[in-house]
Amino acid sequence: MKLLYNIVLTLVIVGALNWLLIGLFNFDLVASIFGSMSTFSRIIYTLVGISGIISIGLYTKINE
Repeated sequence: MKLLYNIVLTLVIVGALNWLLIGLFNFDLVASIFGSMSTFSRIIYTLVGISGIISIGLYTKINE
C-alpha cells in the first residue's frame, strides 16, 4: 500500500506542477512532451485524476 501511495503522491505532484505551468505561463508540459491530447497524454491525465481521487483517502492516514 505504501508503494501505491508513493506513486499517487508523485502523480498528484506532477499534475499540480503542470497546472502551475498552465496557470502562470499557459504552457502544458504533458501536451508538449507527449502531444496535444494524444493517447499517451490522455493516459497521463487520467492517471493524475485517479491519483487525485485516491489521495482523498490519505486524509484518514493524516489522523492516525
